[in-house]
Amino acid sequence: MADNARAKKLADLIREVVAQKLQRGIKDPRLGSHVTITDTRVTGDLREATVFYTVYGDEEERKAAAAGLESAKGLLRSEVGKAAGVKFTPTLTFVPDALPETARTIEDLLDKAKASDAKVREAATGATYAGDADPYKKPAADETDDTTA
Repeated sequence: MADNARAKKLADLIREVVAQKLQRGIKDPRLGSHVTITDTRVTGDLREATVFYTVYGDEEERKAAAAGLESAKGLLRSEVGKAAGVKFTPTLTFVPDALPETARTIEDLLDKAKASDAKVREAATGATYAGDADPYKKPAADETDDTTA
């Protein structure tokens, strides 16, 4: 079992090697400049690596990029093996990153909250309190004690 620091260093190396190879070394037209490697995670035994990626484009380009990454998996793994110099090169699994969809969902929720706040602010303009301005009871200042007479 490797320590976490070694797994993190290997994950960083895999991310760099795969990104550089996708940018310069692979001539597959499905893997254009719209594929971005966002994160890489390596298991504790350094046998498997998960590479997260995003594709900026429509659903057709996402499917094409996934097929291109699967076909280039062997070449990318051999390049990682050359760069890492480890006894066993981890197997690569490519997973589309859900970050853009999550960010889009958060943006939509923030827009809804902003619209709701605007409606509340609009309804509150010119509104008055339902009761007195000061709802707390205070002793009257003009009442005097009549028992002293």
